[in-house]
Amino acid sequence: MAVRVQREDFDPGAEIAALSAGRTDAGALASFIGVVRQTPGAEPLVAMTLEHYPGMTERMLAEIEAAARDRWPILDCRIIHRYGRLVPGERIVLVAVASPHRAAAFEACQFLMDWLKTKAPFWKLEETATGSRWVDAQASDDAAAARWDVAAPARS
Repeated sequence: MAVRVQREDFDPGAEIAALSAGRTDAGALASFIGVVRQTPGAEPLVAMTLEHYPGMTERMLAEIEAAARDRWPILDCRIIHRYGRLVPGERIVLVAVASPHRAAAFEACQFLMDWLKTKAPFWKLEETATGSRWVDAQASDDAAAARWDVAAPARS
């Protein structure tokens, strides 16, 4: 397991290579990379500042990762989330999962992101040319996370 909360950027290729190094038991590697984006039709975003509670954030990410391991046969995973001021196009988050089977890898990766978006203590401040505003929780993120609030599937 690797859970990191950091200011500096990460190298997705290096992280996935580290996740799979020496593994012959993983039949699947699934990953997700989140990037700061411009929202079409919205006022242009200058930057987004992500804040968190050090210590608490890492513990919550570790709990989310443990919940995924309880549901799927995860051999290893990486969760890296950045904080600080980021501009459009910069990477925010990496979730990568190694599993014996593709379905488990895909599902675990999606679960990790859905729960990370709603349960991890991060706050986003969007900066535009006319000012800044805190980003509210999104109902769509809550709905995505809620679909995982059922009993865990049987592990294979």
